Amino acid sequence: MNNFWNDRYSTTAYAYGEAPNKFLKKELPQLHPGKVLFPAEGEGRNAVFAATLGWEVTAFDPSIEGKRKALLLAGKHNTSIHYQVTDYENADFEKEYFDCICLTYAHMPEHMRNKTHRKLASYLKPGGTLILEGFSKEQINRNTGGPKDISFLFDEKELENDFKYFSSVSTHKADIELDEGLYHRGLASIIRLKGVK
Repeated sequence: MNNFWNDRYSTTAYAYGEAPNKFLKKELPQLHPGKVLFPAEGEGRNAVFAATLGWEVTAFDPSIEGKRKALLLAGKHNTSIHYQVTDYENADFEKEYFDCICLTYAHMPEHMRNKTHRKLASYLKPGGTLILEGFSKEQINRNTGGPKDISFLFDEKELENDFKYFSSVSTHKADIELDEGLYHRGLASIIRLKGVK
């Protein structure tokens, strides 16, 4: 998979654009800036947006090309982010350290999902916020973005179960028109989740 993402991110153009995800753009400014984690952050569009709002940003992704592009984008916006090249299994951060965690199209195989979500949530402070957007299982028959293996796609009840120990979790499934770079474009079935630990 690392070669897949390195190939995708090796071009001059940003695969998913330079602008932040719309759900993140709406939700993050409502929070007081603190420490935020962006897993599977790719080329950095969301992490850089958070940094411009005054957040102390940590991001990770297995792609070295993703990191390169993210740091270029941060420089373009006269800001900085901390970026590690690592994957879900090897990521290692201090427990209850972050005020917010943002998962934007951070898909993974079904057998990893619950364990990985719980691991990532362990890095979130009590009272911290989780912001998530990803493709629903109904996206499998569409060519507007996302994994082509249905086991990587999300289901509302599964996501709610992953974070059932949070003090509050709300999910919303919708069809939206995506316009995020070359690979998220057109009508797509997505799930949005906001939770407070």
